[in-house]
Amino acid sequence: MTDTFTSTTTVTPVGPGRYDAVIDSSWNLRPLPQGGIVTALALRAMSDALGDPTQVLRSLHTTFVAQVASGPVSITVEVLRRGRSMSHLRAEVVNAGAERGHLTTGVFGATRRGFSFTDLAPPDQIPLPRECRSWRDPLPPEAVGFEPTPFWERHVEGRTVVGHAPWEEYVPGNAEIVLWYRFDDPPYLPDGTIDPLALVVLADTMPGAVGEKVRHEDNNWFAPSVDLTVHLLDECRSPWVLAHNRARFAGDGYASADMALWDCGEDGSGPPRLVTYATQLFLFSFAT
Repeated sequence: MTDTFTSTTTVTPVGPGRYDAVIDSSWNLRPLPQGGIVTALALRAMSDALGDPTQVLRSLHTTFVAQVASGPVSITVEVLRRGRSMSHLRAEVVNAGAERGHLTTGVFGATRRGFSFTDLAPPDQIPLPRECRSWRDPLPPEAVGFEPTPFWERHVEGRTVVGHAPWEEYVPGNAEIVLWYRFDDPPYLPDGTIDPLALVVLADTMPGAVGEKVRHEDNNWFAPSVDLTVHLLDECRSPWVLAHNRARFAGDGYASADMALWDCGEDGSGPPRLVTYATQLFLFSFAT
């Protein structure tokens, strides 16, 4: 049986370098589909166009040139360079009739000789997922006007380790949050690993660190993405993924943030392994 993520990111070839797909509205955030799911479609089409399973996705960069809404989309793929051990491709996802959309470049590479180390530390003393508050727990009376989006209600569950809910009263500190994420229907591949494209979706959730710093003032702002860069570093086998999100700078209407994703084993109690590192620039948009 095909999982929801795989079904959503299925692309249909319709010609040389051309694909069709459909984005279900259940992947919407305020108010468009989550950028990571659109990027995953581009990457799925690129992988098919490359057609070389020995070269896996290593790095990607998406520029959000124009909005992409839910519904039918078309994807155009260009192979920039096809090498024996590394290849570069570019794809754009657009809605019907649109001139531009989300433009993604991807680097695919085979295993190479090199060095191995991780010089980034995970957060300390992390409680297990079952010990953390779920974003799907019943809302308290003070959460007036807060409406969870379909993305978080139907596809990805979040549990807070470090950080505060938008309606909580607290003294702001660092622009930093730590979360547990889990797909409701984890997209396992035949080899027992989580589809790496799913990690792209989890990485594209970085404005939360800014919300922690500014206390989601009146909850009247949101943060559309300008770009997204993701490095896929290691395979993930756990349904629960630990997400460490920090915002490094905000000014002039923009903010810069990063995200580290860690595989901590089946129930979150294993030694952390860094599986993804991502950065993003986003801008601020206000309802009033």
